[in-house]
Amino acid sequence: MKKKKLFPSLIIIILLALAAYLFEETSPSVTTTPAGSGEVVQLVFPSDRYPETAGHIQEAIRNGESAICTISREDAEENRKESLKGVPTKKGYDRDEWPMAMCAEGGAGADIEYITPGDNRGAGSWVGNQLEGYADGTRVEFMFK
Repeated sequence: MKKKKLFPSLIIIILLALAAYLFEETSPSVTTTPAGSGEVVQLVFPSDRYPETAGHIQEAIRNGESAICTISREDAEENRKESLKGVPTKKGYDRDEWPMAMCAEGGAGADIEYITPGDNRGAGSWVGNQLEGYADGTRVEFMFK
């Protein structure tokens, strides 16, 4: 008899724990930078969900690109045009750019890598959803686990 009453409670606890984990995993947090130069949103990118894009961003950062993206949506179209100039399309792949086109740091000189469309577009959608409530000028630091 006790097992029947315990089972629904156990399911609720597991679902709440899972929801808390998922929320924590994908929610940006705002912290002050060590230098005191203002606030930076730290975004933990889900490397397990978008491994190709995560690998590209991490490699680009290791090679000198900024880990900080200053949101500048109005410049995205021009940045994308400049960053992809001279980089041919490749059947079955997207051209992924870091810094992203929506970043003030993006544009000419961005690091470009061919990524499968599902990974690239899923990552772009995920980032867009995470940052939709932040205004242009917000600085975002991309972090990885």
